[in-house]
Amino acid sequence: MNPHRRRLLSAATALALFGLGACSKAPEPTAANPPASSAAANVSDIDVTEHVTTALRQTESLKGINISVVTLNGDVRLTGVLDSQAQIDETLKIARAAEGAHTIHDELTIRK
Repeated sequence: MNPHRRRLLSAATALALFGLGACSKAPEPTAANPPASSAAANVSDIDVTEHVTTALRQTESLKGINISVVTLNGDVRLTGVLDSQAQIDETLKIARAAEGAHTIHDELTIRK
């Protein structure tokens, strides 16, 4: 799958998942539930996905590897088959460093 189609598919998936999550109203800020104040809370899921995807594409040891990145409410899900544990570790490190990423869900596997 070409990179443009893959990015479009990732964005469409993220939007679909976001739409499902948007069905419930967010709670009103209270003393027990203060409003989010960090800059990371203001980063959209599409931007988080793009930050992670771009950083992965720019990493020499990960070039040519198909890693799917889908973000929902700041939770980043990574799926793909890599050649080594070192590549998985590097992928996770990059995803954790992305602006707006809250939690990383690792569904990466090593090629057998």
